[in-house]
Amino acid sequence: MTDSTPARPAVLDVWCELQCPDCRTALDDVRALRARYGDRVELRLRHFPLEKHKHSFAAAQAAEEAFAQGKGWPYVEAVLGRVEELDRAGEPFLVASARELGLDSEEFDTALVDGRHILIVDADQAEGKAIGVTGTPTYVVGGERLDGGKSQDGLRERVEKIIDGLLDAEG
Repeated sequence: MTDSTPARPAVLDVWCELQCPDCRTALDDVRALRARYGDRVELRLRHFPLEKHKHSFAAAQAAEEAFAQGKGWPYVEAVLGRVEELDRAGEPFLVASARELGLDSEEFDTALVDGRHILIVDADQAEGKAIGVTGTPTYVVGGERLDGGKSQDGLRERVEKIIDGLLDAEG
């Protein structure tokens, strides 16, 4: 009799900031990784809001609310796809984006006011700093940190090589 329990998925942490044009560019890689590995890789959004982007902290909180409402990645992709609008409009854009995806926009508005997701964002940012994240996007997989903020050339291939090694090791 063989063990039918599925192997644990490899974990890929994507340190991201929703007002970052480089993170928008990285979306194609994230989509490709999701398509290639499916549920064999747990893709985790980790927040690293940068001070130079004044709406990034609110956007991180909004993303957490989207995850709480079951549409985290679609929300992240929608916001990153329109970074310039976030730059211009700020929090009203975050709430409008939620409404466009059929999320409870009033709950989004409330979440941004009451700060229910601040601790998650703060913890991510503190952990990122502790492991040497300095910019976004940064990927952490298999104990390796890959900085995509400087250059994304060949980055997806390096991530795939690490993931393939982790999945092969699991057997």
